[in-house]
Formats: sequence, C-alpha cells, structure tokens
Amino acid sequence: MSSKNRLIYLPLGGAGEIGMNAYVYGYGPADNERLILVDVGVTFPEMENTPGVDLIFADIAWLEARADRLEAIFITHAHEDHVGALGLLWPRLKAPVYTRAFTGNIAARKLEEKGQDPSIIRVVAAYPEKIKAGPFTVSFLPVSHSIPESSGMVIDTPAGRLVHTGDFKLDETPGVGDPFDPALWAEVAGKGVKALICDSTNVFSPNAGRSESSVGPAIRQLVQKAEGMVVATTFASNIARVKTLAEAGRDAGRSVVLLGRAMRRMVEAGVESGVLTDFPTTVPPEDAVSIPRDHLMLIVTGSQGERRAASAQLSRGKYLGLSMKEGDMFLFSSKTIPGNEKGVIHIVNAFSEMGVDVVDDAADLYHVSGHANRPDLETVHKIMKPQMVVPMHGEHRHLREHVKLAAENGFAAAIATNGTMLDLSGKAPRVVGQIEAGRTYLDGSVQIGALDGIVRDRIRLALNGLVMVTLIIDEDDEPLGEPWVELKGLPETGSSNAALAEVLEGDLAQLIARADDKTLADDDKLEDLLRRRTRQVALQEIGRKPEVVVVISRLVA
Repeated sequence: MSSKNRLIYLPLGGAGEIGMNAYVYGYGPADNERLILVDVGVTFPEMENTPGVDLIFADIAWLEARADRLEAIFITHAHEDHVGALGLLWPRLKAPVYTRAFTGNIAARKLEEKGQDPSIIRVVAAYPEKIKAGPFTVSFLPVSHSIPESSGMVIDTPAGRLVHTGDFKLDETPGVGDPFDPALWAEVAGKGVKALICDSTNVFSPNAGRSESSVGPAIRQLVQKAEGMVVATTFASNIARVKTLAEAGRDAGRSVVLLGRAMRRMVEAGVESGVLTDFPTTVPPEDAVSIPRDHLMLIVTGSQGERRAASAQLSRGKYLGLSMKEGDMFLFSSKTIPGNEKGVIHIVNAFSEMGVDVVDDAADLYHVSGHANRPDLETVHKIMKPQMVVPMHGEHRHLREHVKLAAENGFAAAIATNGTMLDLSGKAPRVVGQIEAGRTYLDGSVQIGALDGIVRDRIRLALNGLVMVTLIIDEDDEPLGEPWVELKGLPETGSSNAALAEVLEGDLAQLIARADDKTLADDDKLEDLLRRRTRQVALQEIGRKPEVVVVISRLVA
C-alpha cells in the first residue's frame, strides 16, 4: 500500500444511535478517496421533539459533495433503518445499488414509490460472489437476523479485509432466512481481517441469544388454548415470526388473516424472492367477517403502537369490518422499542377496557431479539480475530461498552460516532477528522435540515400559542382604525376576566395612539413595538409569552 493512500471509515448515521444507518468507507489519497456507502436508512420522529415530521435520515451533504467519487451503495438488509431512505436520497448520489434478492424486492418498491426506476437495483448472490467497486471488492456475507437475507459485508481493499457485520445474531435455526454458519465465517476470517465493524445493540445482554425457532412451541400452545378470536402483532419484517404465528393459527384450526399493508407487503416480498415457502393459506378480511370468532387468527401490524397501524385501529373500534370483544386475546410477539412505550400502553389499556386479554412478552416466551448478545459478540470476535474492532449500530453507551469488551479480549478498538472519521490503515483505528453529521427531515414532501429552524418554530408555536396582530396604515402614515388580533392555541380569557383578544386590542390601540410619526412611518420599529407589547400584556393576562406575528398593510395613494 502506498504511504499516500489511506483506508477510512465514516459513519453518517447509526453510530451513537440505533437507526438511520449510513456508513461510508473510503480508500485512496487523503481527501480524494474512492468511496462506497453501506446502507441508507431512516429513523422515526417523536411528537415531542419533531412534530409533523414524517421521517428522519442522515444528512448526506458531505457525501453528496463527493458523489463523483462514490463507486456504489450496498444495502445489508431490508429493515427501514437500513433501506428506508433509498428512494429519498438516491437522486442526490446516483450510484449503483447492490442488494440480495429479498432486500432488492423491498428496495425496488422504495424507488418506485418515489417515481424512480427500480432497475437501479442490482441483485447479486451471497458470498463468494464478488462486486468490484473501484478499489473495493465486496461480497454479501449471509447472517441471521429478524428479516430474511440479512448480510454482513466482506470488503476487500488494498489495505486489507474489512468485515461489516450489519445487524446480526447467532442463530443456526432461524426458520426463514440464512442460519449462522460458523465455518463460513471462519473461512472469511482465514485470510486475515483488518477491522471488524460490528453491531453493538445488545452488548449489555449477558446471556447468549436464543434461536427464532425457540418461540414456536410457546406460541402454538398459547393459540391452541385460546377460546375467542386471537390477534397477534409482531414486526412485519420478521416474516419467520409471521410464519410461526400463521402456522400456530392453522394448526389450531383457525383461518389466518393478515391485516396491515406492511404485513402483506413483506409476505409477498418473501414469496416473490423465494425465501418464504409453504406459508399457510390466508383469507381476506372481507371473508373473515363471516367466520366464527373462535375460528379466526389475525396477524396485524402495529407492534410499536403506531397510530395508523391495524393494532391501533382495532383498539379504537373496527378495522375492515373486524372488531375485538370480551374474551378475545391479543398477543404482542415483540419487544417495545424504547420511546414507543406510551403508544403501546395506550393500545393495551384500550383493549383491556373491551375485556380483551392482552399477552405481552414479559416472560420472554414469545419473542427473541434479532441482535447478538454479549457472549455472541465475543464469539464473533474470536472467529474473526480482527486486527481492530470498530463498534457501530448503537447509542454511545453501547459503543463504549463494546470498545471495553474488545479491549478485554485483546483487540484494538475506538469509538466513532456519527461524523467521526477513522483511519483504519494502521494497526489501530485513529481519528483523523470530524464532519458535520446532522439529520435531514422529510416534512411532507420536502427535505429540510434539522437546523433550518422550521421544526424549532413549530415546537415554539405548540408550546406558546400564537397571536396574529394586523394593522392598516393609510397613505399619510396614519392608522386606519385600530389593530385587531387573532388567537391560536391560547385561552380566550385572562386574569382580568375579559376576553384576551379584546384586552390585547385595547392596549395595542392605546399604544398606536401614542406612537410618534417616525415610528408610524417605519415598519420595522412599528412591528417590534407591537410584538413586544403583545407579549407583555399576554404575560400579565395568562402567564405566557406567545409567538407573535405582526402584519402591517400600507395603503398606496
């Protein structure tokens, strides 16, 4: 390797958080490296911090400015936090996109939804098939996860071999998708691994992970004993679990119904790509309404409390003609992702009020994680024997703990959160740069920056309310009537027991009457005067300083 060349790793998303994955690798002269991008995912907004926002994804401004050096985009698997932003960001990057078959099916739909050509997707086979991308030679290494055809990336460079694990677990009997193959991993490691860039999600979980197949018997037993209608929810992308639930319903003599667009889409993608076979026969919702309740098994979207998903719709009454009643059972075959607790609890309480028996996974019977636990990470460290470990896919605490784990086993390691560039060329990872790695919001149909102020203003409006003040000035710079106000999100009456709008209008009228000619002729001064006085009076009346918009209209002779 030329001393002028370097091998870099730069996370734009997914490092210091769980979600919004986007990882850049580069090789070549400093600041002129050829680049590849692994994953282009989203994360989801919270009403408290990002009201009105539809999706959140990485700020790719740094990469977009170097798009002429981007050789390819590789998608490890079809979870939203890895592929969800493809249709939104590909037009800014325009590089070839490589996936395996199932992921390609989902990725193509992402592009079609945004009016783009799905033939951009190049479906390839798993390792040992190789893709040449500039100085990189890349293969998809099959891994087990909670969605089919998940892959790590074997990235060969002139500086050595990198293994990017993607999301993974050590499951030799996953039901649907690729089993963990330690011999294959050892084969990949045989030529030496420069760096292992590794999933950190479950680094704090002390016990070895359980197989997806382990939940089947408990689910079958639960469904078999149920007396009323059974409804179960899980992550739509976990089609191994969806199949297990459907088989449990079928074996209990129940008709199986899939409810929710995402659920149907994932099953269709599994069948079309060949990874899902022998899925039980399902009946459409319109036919289910005529089937006796104790012969029905519904598998529905909304395991995380999403308001528009099938679970939430059922909790509010009817969905596609189906409703829940006393004596029915609702199963959460999933874990609640931190931050989603309120939505899930709201649904649980709504079902409880109906007399529905809700079963969650508090006893770890009906769900297993799709990520490697601490002992599993150690196993992979030992198989790969990398020169260095770079933790990814985790909050800062996860990355930090993973660095400690690597160090305990004798591996050099470093924390690299979003925007931190590491040089992997030497014997240990070395920080060589820091870029601005912010967030981009999809707000309706428009992409906006997290620092643009739009969402901040929306939060301020929600917290403080709004007063709009309107004043008309004639051609002689004299007020034409008095100011009038409109209120949004504020109490109608204040501490004086008079209408807040009338109190504001009366006070502002007196203010304008006292204003001198110079102020009346200057829009900026007049606007500032009205705004400050409106906030002062509102504070006296309701104890709050609202946001104020002043509209001054001047008549022209």
